[in-house]
Amino acid sequence: MSIRLHWFLPTSGDGRTIVERFHANRSAGPAAQRDPDLDYLAQVARAAERQGFEGVLTPTGTWCEDAWLTTAALIRETTRLKFLVAFRPGVLSPTLAAQMAGTFQRLSGGRVLLNVVTGGDAVEQRRFGDWHDHDARYARTDEFLTIVRGVWSGEPFTFAGEHLSVAGATTLAAPDPVPPIYFGGSSPAALPVAARHADVYLTWGEPPAQVAEKIGKVRELAAGRDIRFGVRLHTISRDTSAEAWAEAQKLLDALSPEQVAKAQAQLAASESVGQQRMVALHGGRSGGGVRALEIHPHLWAGIGLVRGGAGTALVGSHEEVADLIEEYHAAGVTEFVLSGYPHLEEAYWFGDGVRPVLARRGLLKEFVA
Repeated sequence: MSIRLHWFLPTSGDGRTIVERFHANRSAGPAAQRDPDLDYLAQVARAAERQGFEGVLTPTGTWCEDAWLTTAALIRETTRLKFLVAFRPGVLSPTLAAQMAGTFQRLSGGRVLLNVVTGGDAVEQRRFGDWHDHDARYARTDEFLTIVRGVWSGEPFTFAGEHLSVAGATTLAAPDPVPPIYFGGSSPAALPVAARHADVYLTWGEPPAQVAEKIGKVRELAAGRDIRFGVRLHTISRDTSAEAWAEAQKLLDALSPEQVAKAQAQLAASESVGQQRMVALHGGRSGGGVRALEIHPHLWAGIGLVRGGAGTALVGSHEEVADLIEEYHAAGVTEFVLSGYPHLEEAYWFGDGVRPVLARRGLLKEFVA
């Protein structure tokens, strides 16, 4: 099966250093940062479209702009790019979510994808008024997605659950096509929900063998349901391997021990099993040089020293990065959600360098925007 490539909209800001919620490296001055205003995000979206990415993931959380509003504003800035809108089911009515997705689908001409983020940080969930514990959040997500799909059936839908209930829920019209649901989670509470509801199961970039093991568990739980599998990674691809690792070294050099320690303390408190697995890949170690954080050939865990969520990067020449993508593909991955610092330039590096290699190998259908 051919692979699908997606990029990322940096709605918490962008720059030549690692920019994320646990860390804002302003040591190089304001010029190192790019605000996530509409003009810049439109540049990134148009670059992704031009370079042949199918869609762009837009994150959700306290420290980024709202994904629904941002992506809706970018519909007219692009022509065929899809928007993978991340949102938290615990802070939104399922009927409203179904309505919003249907409206987005009609206004965009069928260009919305949905990334359901249950949430693994209790502190952040409480900022939004959600006091459920980890497992209860996934149980509620199960009910949420049952309602959303029921509303999309086109008939009034009634449901009474432990966490959510609706009576006669319906919308103006069912979305056409129905948006695919992307869903992640590594805990025993998460995997059965993914197996029941996900069209695409997403995981962060662990080494291919660990990803294959997780895919096997979801397939077993899905009992024959057709589920695709995706991986969320960063990328640093250059004409030579040495150039790529030099860029990774620059990102590492920009991190102070204090920044790493602060970020690791926050990340260690996460309830997310996926986040715990990310932290375990590097163990918080930042010494020893850039290659000390290479946890699999050309898979680098340095991003996760300060960034929550996706913490690994594909690093190497265009051919080497393509080799690792092919290794993930052999493990069962068909969708790759990628990003890089800065997101504008790295979209071109990957699109110009790696994408043609994948196409030559027959892994990718060519598309001209």
